[in-house]
Amino acid sequence: MPDSADQAPDHAHSDAATASRVAKARRLAAYLWSRDIGSAELAALPVATLRKLARAAQTNPPSTGETWRVVADLLEQKDAWALRHPGHPAAVRAHADEKLLWVKPPVRPWSAGD
Repeated sequence: MPDSADQAPDHAHSDAATASRVAKARRLAAYLWSRDIGSAELAALPVATLRKLARAAQTNPPSTGETWRVVADLLEQKDAWALRHPGHPAAVRAHADEKLLWVKPPVRPWSAGD
């Protein structure tokens, strides 16, 4: 309960909101990881692409960057786990070929010698 009327409760950081944020982040991280999209690539994506990614993962786009930071942390954890368990079926990226739909490789400048 707030001490005064001008101190509204912080619903965005309640236990329920945190649990919801983590559940959403797990869904997003699973989708991204299976497509071989890492935390650094995730951080470089524009907001519009992040929204499209969330929708493709059948998840409502997060309203804050806080959820995306949790996703990035989960991706790093999964990468580390996959390195330690290379033979495990869960260490296989089932949709790595879809990465190009989201993360474009750098464009090489054209030169006359090519």
